[in-house]
Amino acid sequence: MTTNTRRVAIVGAGPVGALMAVYCANRGWNVHLYEARPDMRLPENKAQIQNRSINLALSVRGLTALKATGLALDDLIMKAGLPMRGRMLHLGKEGHLVSRDYGVHGECINSVDRAKLNEDLITAAESMNNVKVIFNHALRRADLDKGTLELENRATKEIVKEQADLIIGCDGAHSSVRSSLMRYIRMDFEQEYIPHGYCELTIPPKIGPNGQLEFAMDPEHLHIWPRHKFMMIALPNPDKSFTVTLFMPFANFEKIHNESDLLDFFKKYFTDAIELMGKELLIKEYFKNPKGSLVMIKANPYHYKDRCIIIGDAAHSMVPFYGQGMNCGFEDVRILDSLFSEFNVKTGSTPGETDKELEQALQAYTDRRAKDLKAICELALYNYVEMRHGVTSPEYLLRNKVESWLHLLVPTSVIPLYTMVSFSNKPYSEAYARHQRQGFWLGIAGATIGLGTAVGLAMAGWSQRRHLKDVGELFRAALVNAAHSVQKMIQ
Repeated sequence: MTTNTRRVAIVGAGPVGALMAVYCANRGWNVHLYEARPDMRLPENKAQIQNRSINLALSVRGLTALKATGLALDDLIMKAGLPMRGRMLHLGKEGHLVSRDYGVHGECINSVDRAKLNEDLITAAESMNNVKVIFNHALRRADLDKGTLELENRATKEIVKEQADLIIGCDGAHSSVRSSLMRYIRMDFEQEYIPHGYCELTIPPKIGPNGQLEFAMDPEHLHIWPRHKFMMIALPNPDKSFTVTLFMPFANFEKIHNESDLLDFFKKYFTDAIELMGKELLIKEYFKNPKGSLVMIKANPYHYKDRCIIIGDAAHSMVPFYGQGMNCGFEDVRILDSLFSEFNVKTGSTPGETDKELEQALQAYTDRRAKDLKAICELALYNYVEMRHGVTSPEYLLRNKVESWLHLLVPTSVIPLYTMVSFSNKPYSEAYARHQRQGFWLGIAGATIGLGTAVGLAMAGWSQRRHLKDVGELFRAALVNAAHSVQKMIQ
């Protein structure tokens, strides 16, 4: 039988689709990358394409996938990335500042511009000889058994038919590939809109003493205004501005009808932000920019035989509060590619024959990845509560501090959830399970530390307080004892 070079159709040229094209091209496959939008790199299209809101936070999982291409894409993307070493909380209506580091070893997440990242990845894919990028083509339907795609040329309205050995859906939360896939398999599908929406705003650069543009706030932090039932965040941009996103229930948005309502709301909850943004810009952007919705999507299985698979938001759209949407999508690409290697998927395919190795690889992806994708979707929603409310809670702060200190003392036994999710490649489900196990013992550790400190102070005696060089020494002694106890319990 004649063997042909494998033809892959990737639908969706967002960050995940573009990276998937690079990985497939590295395998020697012929890749067609279809995108419904016009080429976002062209100046005449930039103004027409509405930027998606919420800056991207690039962390270890995403960087690992970029680096694994062998094309130094991690270095390319990080040239325009801005490291953020922690959260800067703006507490109270006046915005009292409190800094909280992400990790005990100086770990950072990185603020990256969504549009530039996407453009760079498309350019990287297009530079490969076996990749063709086709813009303005939207998938209408796919016959997965025959491997045919019907696409509409949005410029001419012409229907174009294409052929592929493997169809990969990277076309987002409202995936057309997923819609076609559902006709072939018994897919469990769940879609949920949370009652909160978002609006994008801007903090512009300020003019420094030397007349040059400067950041209006510390650029090494992700800034958060936690207000319990809602919040606002801000991430730095290379042009010295901050992209600000206001998250709150749609019911709150609906109460703001005019400029007076808006300013009264900000004076009540975000007083310091008014000066940072400027009243005119705040009013202009709030009423001009759309109020976006936030949707969670879960699907399973992700594939059909050796013919089709969905990854990224097409398979698992999550709310943005853990900064893992893109990182998880990039990890999808890396893991899928690793399975191609594990099951020895060949460069070529034989027309009319089932590719057993490819079918096994796709099945393994569904089997192994499902629990991790479910876990990160749940964690993303959980982190919204932490960001808008938990970071202001004394109980949360105590646990966070205890967990960080224990991580320093017994780094392999106690690892903060955020560290496992953002600064490692540990499977999400394992990170979640470990966090739940640690939670019980950390509660005991916190109680032990508090009790140990109190008993120690009592035994020392108030009359002998001058001999205590630092009450913190006693606190640390109790912490060390608790650390050893927690280590034994967890092990």
